[in-house]
Amino acid sequence: MQTIIEPLISDLNDSRQRTFELIEGLNHDQLMGPQLAIVNPLLWEIGHVAYFYEFWLLRHRDKRRPVISHADELYDSIHIAHNDRWQLPLLSPGETRNYMQQVQQAVIERLQTGALSDEDIYLTRYALFHEDMHTEAFTYTRRTLNYPAPVFANAVIDNEAYHAGPLDGDVTIPGGNFMLGTKPHNGFCFDNEKWQHPVTLQAFSIARGATSYQQFAEFVDDGGYQQRPFWDEEGWAWLQHNHISGPNGWKKASNGKWLIKNFDHWEAMRPHAAVVHVNWYEASAWCRWANRRLPTEAEWERAASASADSDATSTWPWGDTPPATDTVNMDGRAMATIDVGALPASDSYFGCRQMLGNVWEWTADTFQPYPGFTPDMYADYSQPLFGKTRVLRGGAWPTRSRMIRNTWRNYYGADRNDVFAGFRSCRLTSA
Repeated sequence: MQTIIEPLISDLNDSRQRTFELIEGLNHDQLMGPQLAIVNPLLWEIGHVAYFYEFWLLRHRDKRRPVISHADELYDSIHIAHNDRWQLPLLSPGETRNYMQQVQQAVIERLQTGALSDEDIYLTRYALFHEDMHTEAFTYTRRTLNYPAPVFANAVIDNEAYHAGPLDGDVTIPGGNFMLGTKPHNGFCFDNEKWQHPVTLQAFSIARGATSYQQFAEFVDDGGYQQRPFWDEEGWAWLQHNHISGPNGWKKASNGKWLIKNFDHWEAMRPHAAVVHVNWYEASAWCRWANRRLPTEAEWERAASASADSDATSTWPWGDTPPATDTVNMDGRAMATIDVGALPASDSYFGCRQMLGNVWEWTADTFQPYPGFTPDMYADYSQPLFGKTRVLRGGAWPTRSRMIRNTWRNYYGADRNDVFAGFRSCRLTSA
């Protein structure tokens, strides 16, 4: 059991360090921020992260009294409407940190001293990954609110290996039967990944790399945001309603070249880096312009998971060795997307690169349950979003590598151009 507990405690401490790095240097007003539909007040959100551990581990499992008597009235995200979170009598920043530390210490002590069941370990890892997902949200919140870039202890921003240029071309993947989803008894997974089931795929050709800034800029420069034929009805309505004339965080410099917003400042566009902060409508429009399409999530997972054994699938695109710095741009290491041609060790069996990390990749599919779906203990993790969001795969540069695998399913509304999303495309059958 200690071989599980010690790494888990290390991950808990690492996740909490990342949370504190993301609020470092922010004053009370910045921790509250403006009321927007796409972000939470950071002061509320960091308390909610601690509350999640407390509710499921200390109270649900151990039947302890609340650490603070009114925690449910402050941090229960299911019953507190989004807009009300700015009006709550929240703890001060110092009091919030104290609450977070009390809960963290109690969680670690129960791991060190308790008689732990498989459910205890599962719930602890669930709460850990919940915090990891929120630290990614804290990261895009800082960009949305024009706060300075956070300082991460592990960042290696200007690694020569990240500047590897483009990666053009497609790989062709044969059709046939494919087992989509995760297997029982295959380690931690979320309810929406359950369970592996057969699907039949036609042969398809998919890009070796994610779409780059330069490739997307060609669409923008060709007037793609002004041409109705490239947009579906919902996407065109989104453009018109929000007066969108270009990608989020793009502007032209005086020399006519593109500048890209990086947190609170502007930088010259890195042409071969993966384009990020584009939504599903924009990705789909680029595909129509380029005479291509988005992959289905089954196609994406097949491209990522295939192995030399035609009847087996790999945990990660390159095999069954956990992610490392030569296979993924994750964990905030590069603090931005890197060139799509970088990290050749990440190649999948068929030759797709960086299918994990750099950017979340939009797929064509609406988020739906797999056959026989039943919700896990946190029933509101997946099922309220079925039929309302689009599926993304793979993880992005701030995503924590400890939680990502080929079967992981993310989901956002099609209009979300603030998150760390990009895409790779497929060749049309008729092309």
